Amino acid sequence: MSPERAILRDALGIAIASGAYAISFGAISTAAGVSLLQTCALSVLMFTGASQFALVGVIGAGGSVWAGAATAALLGSRNAMYGLRLSSLLEVRGLRRIAAAHLVIDETTAMAIARDDPRQGRLAFWATGFALFTLWNIGTLMGALATHALSNPRVLGLDAAPPAAFLALLAPRLRTREPLAIALAAAVVAIAVLPLVPAGVPLLIVALLVSVYGLFGRAA
Repeated sequence: MSPERAILRDALGIAIASGAYAISFGAISTAAGVSLLQTCALSVLMFTGASQFALVGVIGAGGSVWAGAATAALLGSRNAMYGLRLSSLLEVRGLRRIAAAHLVIDETTAMAIARDDPRQGRLAFWATGFALFTLWNIGTLMGALATHALSNPRVLGLDAAPPAAFLALLAPRLRTREPLAIALAAAVVAIAVLPLVPAGVPLLIVALLVSVYGLFGRAA
């Protein structure tokens, strides 16, 4: 199999897996009280899974939209770092630069930088980005339509899905002491401030503290 065909195969595999995951996002978002149109707009305009789950998770827990949006923005800020790494590889200009920026996420970055050949790296980025964007939005619509048809989607118990999804994302990163210590400290802080602030704000506080540590803690 040629390298190009292997790239397209891998891109499609990632897109299919993410599309299936997007079904749960669509369902969770609708169960949290977000409308069908708003849910689909999130996947089209935001297009970064962890941030989307964070936003609807905060709203579903009774937090404000602003707290959810701030948390989502902090989680998505890593994409800006990816963009710095990819800018020299992609070499895009004009409107293509806007499209490329929208597709800079974990999966497209990993696929692009894993190639030694810059041409193959660019193919991996665009193939993964377009395939994933398409199937992510189709999956979101499917999940939202499924729960939107129910009179009370909360009866499915999907309110437990956002924390479960975050735990699934977090678990593989807790294999060394530093990430585990940070996670435990974040949990302590969140529990401590939980009775003192509105819903959704504990997550925002923790995200800010971890961001500050990431910027300054290691340099100290």
